[in-house]
Amino acid sequence: MMKIKKDKIILYICVALVVLWAGFPLYWMFITSIKPDREIVTWPPSIITLNPTLKHIYNALFHTQFFAFLRNSLVATLSSIALVLFVASLGGYSLARFNFPGKSIFANSILMTYMFPPVVLAIPFHIIFRFLGLNDSLLGLTITYTSISLPFSLWLLWAYFQTVPIQIEESALIDGASRLRTLFSIVFPTALPGIIATSIFTFVTAYNDYLFARIIISSESLKTLPLGIMDVYEAVVTDWGLLMALSLVSVLPALAFFVAIQRFLIRGWGMGAVKG
Repeated sequence: MMKIKKDKIILYICVALVVLWAGFPLYWMFITSIKPDREIVTWPPSIITLNPTLKHIYNALFHTQFFAFLRNSLVATLSSIALVLFVASLGGYSLARFNFPGKSIFANSILMTYMFPPVVLAIPFHIIFRFLGLNDSLLGLTITYTSISLPFSLWLLWAYFQTVPIQIEESALIDGASRLRTLFSIVFPTALPGIIATSIFTFVTAYNDYLFARIIISSESLKTLPLGIMDVYEAVVTDWGLLMALSLVSVLPALAFFVAIQRFLIRGWGMGAVKG
């Protein structure tokens, strides 16, 4: 009994340390965004403030191009998610269910693109898009994010589709269901956790990207949130309160996205457990 209690205490301490490690930067970003300017530059810095202000958050929302940056980020990100899910779902299912020449070589080399650092891929993207007239466009940025996210997403969904018993599909086909109906009525709902995980991976990859957006986008009206935040940081005089407030409000759409899809993830796990 004492050993079990000791193990639980150690586990709680480890969890608390991980939460502190992950949560403190968010807390520091929040507390700095509501500090008056004089407290932000005070040394040593304080982890609390006795004079909170919403000035920096107000300025971030209404005295910058935050909503334009957010719109551009969401257009590129959500479009990438839609394209990745469409291609990766069909491709992953094909790898899991069909045999064709070169399948094993292709399946085992899917993740090879991640052997190269992103900067190595950025220049070819820039050259190709300049030739196609897609530089400085959200379409070019969407294609880039889709290309970057697709290999891992395809590999992930391939693994998930392999866990779906083929007998379920065969029973549906015998009952007269078409391959397409079986796919959307049985396979995709069963693999919903994998589809949600793919969405999260693509969202994080696209929404947080700075490198590709900096190389592809040059117009002020097409800048994404990371570019807008960096512009504030690179100003002649860095407004740290505004910078932290802009970073804080930029996190909120991501949190909203995760909260919105969380229930679908839990539902997918439940369906998988019932079917298993």
